[in-house]
Amino acid sequence: MIFARALAASFLAACILATSTASAQTYPNRPIIMMVPFAPGGVTDAIARIIQDSMAKSLGQPIVVENIGGAGGMIAAARAARAEPDGYTILIHQVALAAGMALYPNLTFDAEKDFVTIGLINTAASILAARPSLPSNNIIELVRWMKEPGQSIKIGHPGVGSFGHLAGVLVAQELGVKVTQVPYRGGGPALVDLLAGQVDLESQSAVVAGPLVKAGKLKAYAIIGRNRFAGLPDLPTMGELGYKKLDINFWHMLLAPAGTPRPIVDKLNTALRAALADAKVQKTFADGGMDLFPPGEETPEAANALLKREIKLWGDVIRTN
Repeated sequence: MIFARALAASFLAACILATSTASAQTYPNRPIIMMVPFAPGGVTDAIARIIQDSMAKSLGQPIVVENIGGAGGMIAAARAARAEPDGYTILIHQVALAAGMALYPNLTFDAEKDFVTIGLINTAASILAARPSLPSNNIIELVRWMKEPGQSIKIGHPGVGSFGHLAGVLVAQELGVKVTQVPYRGGGPALVDLLAGQVDLESQSAVVAGPLVKAGKLKAYAIIGRNRFAGLPDLPTMGELGYKKLDINFWHMLLAPAGTPRPIVDKLNTALRAALADAKVQKTFADGGMDLFPPGEETPEAANALLKREIKLWGDVIRTN
């Protein structure tokens, strides 16, 4: 009886392997859906559309972008996690996916267990920017001002779970100050109120804030990111100023439902790599002030390692806030 069960299990495993291999050999033979967890017009939507056509060309099938917003990107992630693991539903996501594991305790999925990573796409730096009327002119003066007795500090951000929100929380922790987080419905409205002086500080996209800093419409104290921003080469990173935990980047990656056969993941990764090697795609990213991951970090394994690190990082930040 035991032998018969073992034989049956081996036969079943062989059948599954054969089916997966056959599926991978013919994949893809119909359009692929790329779920975007935010509304059209945002940065994640833009990243998806930058790589969409080039990946489709490599795969020989159209890639259809489907925007599913809500709950800081968690609604789309939950839907993608439940999709058939056949390579025809993939998900583009960013820092909010890692942070969501701690921000939303009642999620129906686990980012580590319910997805396989396809590959890393890009990073982007932010600027710790302030209203133009803020009296501090450098990070030392800023910290001194923030720690003045009775000081009321407002940090704006594009919404709960956004990189701006998370960076603002970490800034307050690292500088050792108490702040009021002010959420907005997107980066645009948050920036408008920063320019108007309705809030004191924000973590703003370097590409967006850079020209405003040069024009004197915003103050800038440091880059939140691992590298300096080419548009403001004299602006140091927070890490250079001694706040190493703020050497963090906003990132994007591609994922697929757990159980997606590795040969299919590899085909998707190859298509992603081809897109990121395309000169036109590279110029689009560069013009937007975004950096691509080095070729050696474009593997599924590197993406998985980053996701795990970020889940721990933001989980620790959120739980201690």
